[in-house]
Amino acid sequence: MTSKTIIRAALPLALAFALSGCGQPTAEKPAETEKAREEEEGTVHLTAQQIAAAGIEIVRPAVGGAGVLTLPATIESDPQATQVVSAAIGGRIVALHRNLGQTVRRGEIVAVIESRDAAGLRAEVEAAQARAALARSTLEREERLFKLKVSPERDLIAARTAMTEANIALRLARQQLAAAGVGGGALNRIGVPAPIGGQVTARSVVLGQTVAPDAELFRVANLGRVAINLTLSPADAGKVRAGMPVEVRSGDRRAEARIGFVSPVLDEATRLVPAVALLENGGAILRPGEPVTVAIRTGATSDAITISESALQTVEGRTVVFIRTAEGFRAAPVAVTSRGGGQATVTGLSGREQVAGKGSFTLKAELGKGEAEHGGH
Repeated sequence: MTSKTIIRAALPLALAFALSGCGQPTAEKPAETEKAREEEEGTVHLTAQQIAAAGIEIVRPAVGGAGVLTLPATIESDPQATQVVSAAIGGRIVALHRNLGQTVRRGEIVAVIESRDAAGLRAEVEAAQARAALARSTLEREERLFKLKVSPERDLIAARTAMTEANIALRLARQQLAAAGVGGGALNRIGVPAPIGGQVTARSVVLGQTVAPDAELFRVANLGRVAINLTLSPADAGKVRAGMPVEVRSGDRRAEARIGFVSPVLDEATRLVPAVALLENGGAILRPGEPVTVAIRTGATSDAITISESALQTVEGRTVVFIRTAEGFRAAPVAVTSRGGGQATVTGLSGREQVAGKGSFTLKAELGKGEAEHGGH
């Protein structure tokens, strides 16, 4: 092989080595850039003066704070303060004295029913009164005759027995009339009274409608107290007991309630523990059927990390807090286990950090702006 041939054969090999040697820094440079980019992501550079000017508050998480359960719930009428006004007899509605939202006093007549059954009940009472009066008069006559030794004792005993039976029949007729409803009106009409005082929350009939016995006419609720229906996991139910305070939130409204009942058994369908909190609802600020959020303080826990809710922000679908660094702030992801009373219990922090509280939204905006500018390059 000639020297020229050897040179031609070795040239491609040398070129390959040269290119590979020159290309190595080019391969390392993107990797180094990516690493630096990852370290830079989630960081907002601010000086102490800029932090103060932006009104960003620096807070320290609390370790061993009170555990708080935050749950969705629903306002319901207190079962002990809700009554159905029903028709004890069938007939036609001839008067309705209350409408939705109106108040009513206990015993006040809210509807009048015209019915043949009502006429029969009233007639029976009047007949029983007449029989009782006749029996009383007969007994008085027999007592006078017995004293004069004109009438035998057996007639006196028979008169007393008749008087007793007439009184029993009269009481029975009055009880039947009372069970049907007591009120003024004509012989064939019965007034239906309100069983409790409160507010009319439902009306099921209209004037002139024919109703069957036991049909619902109204629903009356005393909204001065309402119930809050909760469902607890078995683990959380062990931390909750009757008498515990409950913070109730609905928008900007806040109220204080107390646990009234925690079920000793699980619901068969949901496998959760039903519980009820009772709330004194002065001014009816909360309405039955309204969804609310409740926070139950379950006591101190040594490993709980509690921070202000103002420190929490959502970045790219993750909940983060901004931790103070020498150059500004760094976004750190956390997991929220409970919220309540303006505080949140989280995991992902040691408790030794300093985090941005009030004004942390400014950092979120700066972080988003920085990422957008970086993406533009």
